[in-house]
Amino acid sequence: MMRSEPLEAGRKKREALTFFILAVLIWPFIAVGVVAGWGFVVWMYYMFTGPPGPV
Repeated sequence: MMRSEPLEAGRKKREALTFFILAVLIWPFIAVGVVAGWGFVVWMYYMFTGPPGPV
Protein backbone atom coordinates (compact mmCIF):
# COMPACT_ATOMS: atom_id res chain seq x y z
CA MET A 1 0.00 0.00 0.00
CA MET A 2 2.95 2.32 0.38
CA ARG A 3 3.43 2.26 -3.36
CA SER A 4 0.00 3.66 -4.21
CA GLU A 5 0.53 6.92 -2.31
CA PRO A 6 3.00 8.44 -4.81
CA LEU A 7 0.82 7.24 -7.68
CA GLU A 8 -2.21 8.85 -6.06
CA ALA A 9 -0.33 12.14 -5.62
CA GLY A 10 0.69 12.09 -9.30
CA ARG A 11 -2.88 11.37 -10.30
CA LYS A 12 -4.18 14.29 -8.27
CA LYS A 13 -1.64 16.61 -9.93
CA ARG A 14 -2.72 15.41 -13.38
CA GLU A 15 -6.38 15.91 -12.48
CA ALA A 16 -5.69 19.42 -11.20
CA LEU A 17 -3.75 20.28 -14.35
CA THR A 18 -6.50 18.85 -16.54
CA PHE A 19 -9.12 20.86 -14.66
CA PHE A 20 -7.03 24.02 -14.99
CA ILE A 21 -6.58 23.54 -18.73
CA LEU A 22 -10.28 22.87 -19.26
CA ALA A 23 -11.56 25.61 -16.95
CA VAL A 24 -9.17 28.38 -17.93
CA LEU A 25 -8.08 27.66 -21.48
CA ILE A 26 -10.60 25.53 -23.35
CA TRP A 27 -14.09 26.28 -22.01
CA PRO A 28 -13.89 30.07 -22.41
CA PHE A 29 -13.07 29.64 -26.10
CA ILE A 30 -15.92 27.17 -26.51
CA ALA A 31 -18.34 29.55 -24.78
CA VAL A 32 -17.29 32.48 -26.99
CA GLY A 33 -17.58 30.25 -30.06
CA VAL A 34 -21.10 29.16 -29.12
CA VAL A 35 -22.26 32.74 -28.52
CA ALA A 36 -20.64 33.95 -31.74
CA GLY A 37 -22.15 31.05 -33.66
CA TRP A 38 -25.62 31.82 -32.32
CA GLY A 39 -25.18 35.47 -33.23
CA PHE A 40 -24.21 34.46 -36.76
CA VAL A 41 -27.26 32.20 -37.06
CA VAL A 42 -29.58 35.01 -35.91
CA TRP A 43 -27.87 37.50 -38.24
CA MET A 44 -28.29 35.17 -41.23
CA TYR A 45 -31.93 34.54 -40.27
CA TYR A 46 -32.59 38.28 -40.26
CA MET A 47 -30.81 38.63 -43.61
CA PHE A 48 -33.43 36.36 -45.17
CA THR A 49 -36.55 37.21 -43.15
CA GLY A 50 -36.05 40.87 -42.24
CA PRO A 51 -35.90 42.44 -38.81
CA PRO A 52 -38.50 41.62 -36.18
CA GLY A 53 -41.39 43.94 -35.47
CA PRO A 54 -44.20 45.54 -37.44
CA VAL A 55 -43.54 46.33 -41.06
